[in-house]
Amino acid sequence: MLTKGYNTIKTISEGNFSIHKVFLDGLLQVSPGVRKYKKVADIIKYQLQLVKTVKPAIPKFRATGLFNETELNYMAKVYGDLFNRSFQQLEALAMVITAGNLRMSDDERLKAIDRIYFNISDQLAFLHSFNTENNILAIQRGRVMVDTKLSKRLSGL
Repeated sequence: MLTKGYNTIKTISEGNFSIHKVFLDGLLQVSPGVRKYKKVADIIKYQLQLVKTVKPAIPKFRATGLFNETELNYMAKVYGDLFNRSFQQLEALAMVITAGNLRMSDDERLKAIDRIYFNISDQLAFLHSFNTENNILAIQRGRVMVDTKLSKRLSGL
């Protein structure tokens, strides 16, 4: 009787474990709905925009001759940090949408994708703002340089 009771409990616990294993293994899978979530494509698109914007920035600002090395080094650091953080966001996305990496429900995966989307959107907005400020500064410095040259010519210097 003791052996029969033990076997019954053992069978029930193994069955319970099997149910949990099936549930946990299911969390490792990524549903097609999550993989096709619009923000996944947007994150990748924003990453490409960021890379295409960052890559030519320093050579462009250097070519103007309106920024000193300290300013250019600062810009390079900002662009480098943005570039690195954007790749971290892309790696996080890959972890979330690749089956077998994380045990998450679809809802948790969608929330994670939303966070990644917010972060990359914020980085892209900052990049556009940073570039706009640098372009305005370059225009202002260019005007001052032209005005100074014109003033010197008019003064006969």
